[in-house]
Amino acid sequence: MQQRTLPRLGRHVGVVGLGAWQLGADWGRVDEADALAVLAAAADSGVTFVDTADVYGDGRSEQLIGRFLRSRPDAGLTVATKMGRRVEQRPEAYTAENFQAWTDRSRANLGVDTLDLVQLHCPPTAVFGDDRVFDALDDLVATGRIAGYGVSVETCDQALTAIARPGVASVQIILNALRLKPLERVLPAASAAGVGIIARVPLASGLLSGRYDEHTTFPADDHRTFNRHGESFDVGETFSGVDLDTGLAAVRRLAPLAGTGRTLAQFALRWVVDQPGVTVVIPGARDADQARRNAATAGLPPLSTEELAIVRHTYDELVRPQVHDRW
Repeated sequence: MQQRTLPRLGRHVGVVGLGAWQLGADWGRVDEADALAVLAAAADSGVTFVDTADVYGDGRSEQLIGRFLRSRPDAGLTVATKMGRRVEQRPEAYTAENFQAWTDRSRANLGVDTLDLVQLHCPPTAVFGDDRVFDALDDLVATGRIAGYGVSVETCDQALTAIARPGVASVQIILNALRLKPLERVLPAASAAGVGIIARVPLASGLLSGRYDEHTTFPADDHRTFNRHGESFDVGETFSGVDLDTGLAAVRRLAPLAGTGRTLAQFALRWVVDQPGVTVVIPGARDADQARRNAATAGLPPLSTEELAIVRHTYDELVRPQVHDRW
């Protein structure tokens, strides 16, 4: 698998990683055996970067990854976790004391002394401008609790503020064929600063897999049911903030581009991989076969100029009016 660099972390990672939100069973059941099989299939397919968070399954995702690390110490995984969502989202909760407690809990869950990468988990906007927050993160590096830190953001403005911070190693942001705004300023700024870009929600909550239609129903505990209108967290995390009818119309326009030899999901992932400045894309997987198909995207040819233009035209015509100015 092609390797790309997180310069400020001093690590190389495979360009296709694994998002492990679903391993926490927060949006549909994934039993332990299946979760461990996903991790094994990803690692065996060349994946070296796994993204999780302390709130995914209240630590279940971290714990399962920890079990896998102990069973496969030679897997060479970089594990990024996130913190900050265990409390009410107020800027004053982002303290050095909480950071120590949260990282200690994640270290225990993962079974490691030093966390590879810790990201602030879409914190309130005021946090990005607070020097004390980043001083506390620097202290975690200095004491060996973490090797480096980054931020997961909701908006491009948050990303740009974070990129300007000298200690930030990575910015995680939604980037997919239905969310193109980061291409304008965020990716160029990150590249110039040596900040890694972790592209999340690359399939728009599965919408870009082409498997869903107007009649699809999701389980009650799936965020695609309970957060359809942002009832529980930012609506941009569910279907990238695009209403389902518009998203389906866009997907149907893009579907013929899959062609032969690749799925629509692989086309959508390849679109992300091809964007200059992207370090790693983190699709989720609910079973081992899906993990293998996602990883195989790294070996597919880049998209053509014509294909890229169709994605852009589809976005501009159908999706831009809904999402471009919001995030």
